[in-house]
Amino acid sequence: MSAEIPRRSSARSDGPARSPWVHVAQAAAALAAGMGVGRFVYTPILPLMHAQAGLSAGAGANLATANYVGYLAGALVGILLPALARSSTALRGSLIVLTGTLATMPFTHSIAVWIVLRLVAGAASALIFVIAVSSLLSRLRTHPAHLPGWAFGGVGAGIALSGLLVLVLRPVSDWQAAWWGSAGLAAILTALSWNLRVELPPATEPAMEPVPATAPALGTATATDSLAATPARSPRTHRWFTALFVSYTLEGVGYIVAGTFLVAAIEQASPGWIGSGAWVLVGLAAVPSSALWAWLGRRWSRPDLLLAALVIQAAGIALPALVGGVAAALISAFLFGATFLGVSTIALAAGAHLRFPRSVALLTAGYSVGQILGPLVVTPLLRHGYHQALILAASVVLAAAVAAAVLRIGFPHHTGAARPTAPGRQTAPARAGGQ
Repeated sequence: MSAEIPRRSSARSDGPARSPWVHVAQAAAALAAGMGVGRFVYTPILPLMHAQAGLSAGAGANLATANYVGYLAGALVGILLPALARSSTALRGSLIVLTGTLATMPFTHSIAVWIVLRLVAGAASALIFVIAVSSLLSRLRTHPAHLPGWAFGGVGAGIALSGLLVLVLRPVSDWQAAWWGSAGLAAILTALSWNLRVELPPATEPAMEPVPATAPALGTATATDSLAATPARSPRTHRWFTALFVSYTLEGVGYIVAGTFLVAAIEQASPGWIGSGAWVLVGLAAVPSSALWAWLGRRWSRPDLLLAALVIQAAGIALPALVGGVAAALISAFLFGATFLGVSTIALAAGAHLRFPRSVALLTAGYSVGQILGPLVVTPLLRHGYHQALILAASVVLAAAVAAAVLRIGFPHHTGAARPTAPGRQTAPARAGGQ
C-alpha cells in the first residue's frame, strides 16, 4: 500500500545480490509455518477432536483463547526486546518450538496440557511473525510494495496446506495423525525458511526512508513500530483514530470467531469433506489478498476499502449460519479468506497515514485483545452449536463496519506533517484516494 512507514536505510549490501523473490519465498515459508499451520491448523482439527478426543465445545474455545493469549505475550516480547526481531537464532528456535508443540498434542488427552501447548505455540507464532515481517520490511525496502504482500500470502498458503492435509487424512486416520501431520508440514516449512536473512548489516545508517506499509498485524506489531507515526495533536485526528481503533478491535473479536470455528460450523450442517475443503479455500483466497488490497489502496481511499472489506467479511461469516449447502460454505470461505488479511493491511496503513503516535502498536493491542475475547464471548452460545456464534461474529464485524463508516467522515486524504527523511531528501505528499 502507498502509506509510508519510515525505516532505516542501509549504507551497503550484505552479501551477494540475489533475486528478491528468494527472500519473499523464505519469508512466506516462515509465515506459513508460524501462522498458517502453527496457529490456524487448529481450526480444521477441532471437529476431529470433538468427535474423537472427547473435547467439548467450551474446552475447544478455551484452547483457542490460550493460543491467542500466548500470541499476545509473544508479540509483546518481540516489541519489548527488539533485538529478537533481528535474530536468526530466535527465528529458528521459535520454529523448532512451534513444531514441537504440534507434535506433542497427540500424546495426551489432558485439557491442561493442551492449553499449555497452545499457549506456547501462540508465543512462538508471534515471534516468527515479528522476525519475518521485520526482515521483509528491511530487506525489500527498495523493491516494489507488492513483494511483501506476496510474502504475507504465506499465511494463506499455510492455511491451505494444513486444510488440505486434514482433508486427506480424515478419511483414513484420526485427530492424532492430523496433529502429527501438521508437525511434519511445519518441519518442512521450517527447513525452507531456515536460511532466511534476518540480521541487518552492521553498517546501517540512522537515516530514515519512507517505505510502503503492507504488513498485516494478525495480532502483533513489527520492530519498526516505534517509527510509524509522528505526534498528532488535532482533536479531529484523535476522533478519526478512535473510530479506526474501535473498528479494528471489533474486527479482532469477529474475525477470530470465524477463524476458529468456521470449519466446525460448516460441518455441523454439512458433514464430510466440505468443512476441511472450505478451509483450503480460505487459504487459497488469502494468498493474493494482501497484494490485492495493497494495489486497491493506490486507487481508493482506505476508509472506503475498510468499510467494503468489513461488509464483505460479515456477509461471508454469516452465510453458512443462514444458508446451508456446499455452495454457501464455499462462498463463505472465499469471502472470509479474501478479506481478513486485507482488513489488517488497510487498517494499519490508515493508522500510519493519520500519523497518530504509536498507531500500529495501539491498533495491534486492540486487535489482539479482541482475538482473546472472541472465543470467550461466544462460549455460552456453543452449547447450541456454532451457528449462533457465527451470527454474533458477523454482527460484531458489521459494528466494525459502522465505525469504519464514521472514519470516512472528513478523513484527511492529505496530511501536512512531514516524515523524517535523510538530509536533503523530500517525501512526496500522499495522493487523494490512494494515500
